[in-house]
Amino acid sequence: MRYAADVSDLGQLVQMSPREAAARVAGAADEAWAKHFLEELDRRVRTDPVGRLATRWRLSNAEVGRMFGVSRQAVAKWIADGAPADRQPQLADLDAATDVLERFVRPERIAAVVRRQSEATGGKSLLELASDGRSSEVLAAVRAIFDLRRVQP
Repeated sequence: MRYAADVSDLGQLVQMSPREAAARVAGAADEAWAKHFLEELDRRVRTDPVGRLATRWRLSNAEVGRMFGVSRQAVAKWIADGAPADRQPQLADLDAATDVLERFVRPERIAAVVRRQSEATGGKSLLELASDGRSSEVLAAVRAIFDLRRVQP
């Protein structure tokens, strides 16, 4: 298995659209390598909880702004510089909820899951709870939904 690439290969790759680059990488590597590459890339992206929330929940900056009661411009600044300290508890709850969702739900389905209304959340969706400023309830609901101890004998 080849792990090294010269700089010209990387230069060509970043000139492509993400879809083309992914097809090139997937076509040139075996499936196990491609999965490890994706995991490593995902781990590096996770360093930004605001961006991760927007990506995984498929939210625009305006939607994230409504969730936190700020403008989309403020959200863009948070993505670049980090969220302010007073928003960290709410963001930590939503980030932890996203961790649980990623463990049990395919990434492309998370957006649908957070938008689905449920009896477990009082008839609201996880997104509605988060937008109401009830991030701790979002985390509690996600943990309860995926608590597998309740289905074991």
